[in-house]
Amino acid sequence: MTDHAPLLRFHEQLVATPSLSHEEGAIADLVENWLRERGAVVHRVGDNVIARAGSGPRIILCSHLDTVPATEAWTRDPWSADRDGDRVYGLGSNDAKASVAAMTFAFLDVLESGGPCEIALLLVPEEETGGKGAEVSWPHLREHGFSEASVIVGEPTDLNIATSQKGLLILELTATGDGCHAANAAVVGARNAVRSLAQDVVALGDVDLGLPHPQLGSTTLEPTVTSAGQRRNMIPDRATTWLDVRTVPGVAHADIIAAVRAQVEGDVRVHSDRLQPCECPDDAAIITAAKLAYPDARTYGSRTMSDMVWFSGVPAIKCGPGRTERSHTADEFVLETEIVDGYAFYAGAIRHFAEVSQ
Repeated sequence: MTDHAPLLRFHEQLVATPSLSHEEGAIADLVENWLRERGAVVHRVGDNVIARAGSGPRIILCSHLDTVPATEAWTRDPWSADRDGDRVYGLGSNDAKASVAAMTFAFLDVLESGGPCEIALLLVPEEETGGKGAEVSWPHLREHGFSEASVIVGEPTDLNIATSQKGLLILELTATGDGCHAANAAVVGARNAVRSLAQDVVALGDVDLGLPHPQLGSTTLEPTVTSAGQRRNMIPDRATTWLDVRTVPGVAHADIIAAVRAQVEGDVRVHSDRLQPCECPDDAAIITAAKLAYPDARTYGSRTMSDMVWFSGVPAIKCGPGRTERSHTADEFVLETEIVDGYAFYAGAIRHFAEVSQ
């Protein structure tokens, strides 16, 4: 494609369509109808839009339609798709509607040419919140005969190639004590749940979280939201904090949970352990194809979550136009040149994947 105006207009349509997580119906209708008008056979699973085209080695192109909410710090209309020189402003312009637009046009090339790969395009909801997105559409695709595929997950990576990704383990740590009037606590020997929780949090600084990963580094554990007490003149009988644990391949979640429990006096409850770390084999054809499509790309391990987590067991990478630093920021923007480069990358990756898979 030499005329990039249709690509940029499509991106503008995407940005101008509000699509907060759990409210993606309108944008799913938009992309479904857009694809059908161009001859694609489209399946709808909830607000997942699934289209297939071509023949040859199988690739999945997956990106998300949803966005986080706009904050009060925005100085522009989040849905206006304003242009200022090369910049396109708007909520989701960078994360990840640039990837959606670029992937869709790369898919369209295959639809029109019939090859050189068999492509499944997954445009999914609820990536920002989790629930009914890729974790639903990928099993649906497998059940309908599309398996043994390689995957590119579209996220703003500046076209660098994430070949591994940390997992997420969410724990709740609770300490208990003896509630009483603060003035009497020392006299009666009451246990202050805040002090007990603080001791546990300090103790967690020495917990063994397993060996580091060569790309992702070490597993990390950070206390985040903490709560205790309701009145200033009472010591609380309960104090809790959430533990955000970013995990790496090779260290089992069960081992981390056991190590945390052994390190603290309080109770540890597992809130979520389903988001496992993942990595793509170094010799995977999809990595080779991506490097050929963009020789200046660096490979790296990603600390942040994405739908890559749902493709465990198949070769998957994360790569797309835009920059992660702009995601979830006020006055989010992407460059038009980045969208065009993203399209060229996906189209090139498809072409090279067919070559290296022979």
